[in-house]
Amino acid sequence: MSDADGSAVGSTGGGAPVVVIGPMGAGKSSVGKRVAKALGVPFTDTDRVIVREHGPIPGIFAERGEAVFRQLEAEAVRSALRTAGVVAVGGGAVTHPDTRAALGGARIVLLTVSPEAVAARIAGSDRPLLAQGGMDAWQTIADERAATYAELAHATFDTSRRPMSHVVRDVVAWVTAAQTTSDPGSAPDTDPGSAPDTDPGSAPGTTTGGTP
Repeated sequence: MSDADGSAVGSTGGGAPVVVIGPMGAGKSSVGKRVAKALGVPFTDTDRVIVREHGPIPGIFAERGEAVFRQLEAEAVRSALRTAGVVAVGGGAVTHPDTRAALGGARIVLLTVSPEAVAARIAGSDRPLLAQGGMDAWQTIADERAATYAELAHATFDTSRRPMSHVVRDVVAWVTAAQTTSDPGSAPDTDPGSAPDTDPGSAPGTTTGGTP
């Protein structure tokens, strides 16, 4: 169930998948797709898998509730991890214990983003958890999930004001370095994105269909 955007199918090293996590609007799908292409491995966006198999995400939230959605999401994540490629998961995926358990052994990349940078990206979004509250809701949700993101992440990259190509380059470099060890946690836990680049307009683009 992968959206294989890379032309070649391979391994990210030792069979361990790379999982991209982070708050809504951080650019997980955009960065993940390009990282997979650079590495020559399959890419799976679990939001797209859920939509393909179960219908639009706002409809699932409205008709079946968040708890059911999170279970469907956990199943999609478990399936995607079998590809040994790059997997982008929804912002709230890590809140489900089954999803967190499934991530064991994966190389986990956290993308972060500032409220100022994310505002334009989520404008007009149909994300269910932002339907009421907008940016205030985004900030509250991001704060609630921050500790879990930090606990799971092996490396962190900020996308707020950096060209997407630079973020992708740095993630690929980290993954390549991590291939030399079977313990992803022993690879450098680095955030090369902490210093802004000179082209803020090239940061990951607006996303409107992502998971809350």
